[in-house]
Amino acid sequence: MNKVSLGWSLTEIADAISGNLIGQTTRRVKAVTTDSRNDVDNDLFVALVGETFDGHAFAAAVLQRGAVGVVVEKSAGIDVTPRIEVESTQNALAMLARKRRDELAIPVVAVTGSTGKTSTKDLLEAGIEGSWASPRSFNNEIGVPLTVLATPPGATALIVEVGSRGRGHIAWLAPIVRPDVAVITNLGVVHLETFGTPSNLADAKFELVEALHDGGIAVLPYGEESLQREGAHRTITFGDRGADVVVSDVSVNDLGEPTFRIETERWSGSVSLPLAGTHQALNASAAIGVAAALDMDVEAFALRLGSATGSGWRMDVHEGVYTVVNDTYNANPQSLESALRTVAAMAGRHIAVLGVMSELGPVCEREHIRLGALTDALGFAELLVVGPDHGYAAGFERMSRKATSFEDAADTLAGIVKPGDVVLVKASRSASLDHLALRLIEDAAS
Repeated sequence: MNKVSLGWSLTEIADAISGNLIGQTTRRVKAVTTDSRNDVDNDLFVALVGETFDGHAFAAAVLQRGAVGVVVEKSAGIDVTPRIEVESTQNALAMLARKRRDELAIPVVAVTGSTGKTSTKDLLEAGIEGSWASPRSFNNEIGVPLTVLATPPGATALIVEVGSRGRGHIAWLAPIVRPDVAVITNLGVVHLETFGTPSNLADAKFELVEALHDGGIAVLPYGEESLQREGAHRTITFGDRGADVVVSDVSVNDLGEPTFRIETERWSGSVSLPLAGTHQALNASAAIGVAAALDMDVEAFALRLGSATGSGWRMDVHEGVYTVVNDTYNANPQSLESALRTVAAMAGRHIAVLGVMSELGPVCEREHIRLGALTDALGFAELLVVGPDHGYAAGFERMSRKATSFEDAADTLAGIVKPGDVVLVKASRSASLDHLALRLIEDAAS
């Protein structure tokens, strides 16, 4: 993350987080970090505690390596100086982010949704010159504060990706973000195992709109009735005909990169993206909705989208003897459908290597069967299911193959893949198919 030269004294920090400062220094804090492995010189280290880690174990070491001070929990019994003792380091990190948010006089755009959050964030960063967004998918109770804290002084806008694992999560982050523009990319059947019902999912995502100040603008998917709620916000919609930002005529090239038409009240024209996936057209329409909300030159914004850089393991296309599409960061019905349709439109014989879509709850089997059937209908030559099969094979009418591990899958694919093929590898993170994708990329390059 950025070294932003916050310039805060330990006294100012202790006041902001209601902490007890023990020891003193005239040095000023340049940045805030929670990772002791990073360069901590002139940083404030916040000792977070998780299920598998405890930052307090590194408090002495980071001070020796140049940290200005550490924030620790009183109950931890840490005896190093200078330190600021608090009841909860997690809450202290949030309060520090609120302090940084108070200093910002730039537009803040927050993005949530079941899918497309990170890609939309990446597109917004490309479209808004001089903006700051986290270089990774920092969208939880740790990542969001760190993103806000790392906002450089010269940034023209702050773009924050906001995730949710249940109702109340976004509301907890709201005082840290306080967006001027709130984007909900979509809803769907993602995480129903966690949220329980589509209504709960919609309520959880709508918490971001409720975080808008009076006069803030919500950028929402057109036709999503569960998000059509009254409030002090103004709404800009994106999607099909009838939306404020209409996307149509989507096609992809041999690398899966889309070209499409955008129509708005201010500008209409063709847009091409360097990011693979038909779904990127809809993400781009949401981003263009933000440009309209911020009263930007929409045509210039759309042109800058052509320089967007996608985040890793999301429809990464690697050409070699055969082509590998590494989409192993995560998987859900919407993203898998888009990946399958994108790959099917690319030149070559198509092979799908699929792992489980996690956290679908009661619709798990139905959605796996549906996507297996789509794989078949799109004409994929082979379907290889890696790990537990929750229905892919039942939907794929021709014979599918199965593998119990990525090593087994690699051996199976060695006898299937031919020069010129296009191999899609996709699953939820829990399936760890990134190892298989990287093996295939290496093999295809040799």
